[in-house]
Amino acid sequence: MVFVNLLSYIIVLVGALNWGLFGIFDFNLVGWMFGGARSVGSIIVYILVAIAAVWLIISPMITGRGLLLSGRKDDMREADAK
Repeated sequence: MVFVNLLSYIIVLVGALNWGLFGIFDFNLVGWMFGGARSVGSIIVYILVAIAAVWLIISPMITGRGLLLSGRKDDMREADAK
């Protein structure tokens, strides 16, 4: 679960970076990397960002403990105590 949460967090950060670049500089990094905003590669990245964002929204509800970004036992005990 921790691995999926961290991976989702990184993917969402990539999406946020792309939106920031697009908003500030009118530059679509993902579209540039894959040769257009509607190319197959770009669409896959956009879908992965959306899935990762949905996962980060529902993951705390599934676990009932909040979003876990560490697999350390003391962190899990603190989350259980809350």
